[in-house]
Amino acid sequence: MVFIEQSASRTPEEDRVANTGHRVAPEHTHPDDVPVPTALAALADPVRITLVRELAGSPEWTRSCGSFDVPVGKAALSHHFAVLRAAGLVEQRDEGPRRVNRLRRQEFDTRFPGLLDLVLRD
Repeated sequence: MVFIEQSASRTPEEDRVANTGHRVAPEHTHPDDVPVPTALAALADPVRITLVRELAGSPEWTRSCGSFDVPVGKAALSHHFAVLRAAGLVEQRDEGPRRVNRLRRQEFDTRFPGLLDLVLRD
């Protein structure tokens, strides 16, 4: 008989992920729910600006997380994407083993008119 110890610090969802090997779908914040300071903070980091610029120049859902040329490791890249999702800038979905991205340009422009235009200038 095998006993599997359940960690007291994990949520039931984390246990499901640990036991099945599937990752949890990312949570997204709609731009309408984002305060101005959150949007500005998300766009204040050079790595995140690079991610936004590269997404703006790519067709939707064609860029996987690992396809970006940024000088950070996987954990830091995951953090940067989480910040962009929380600011309503990026939407992600899983396609098999890949997580693909799209810039929420239209939704973000509706909430913060002109802000992305400023960021995307060279």
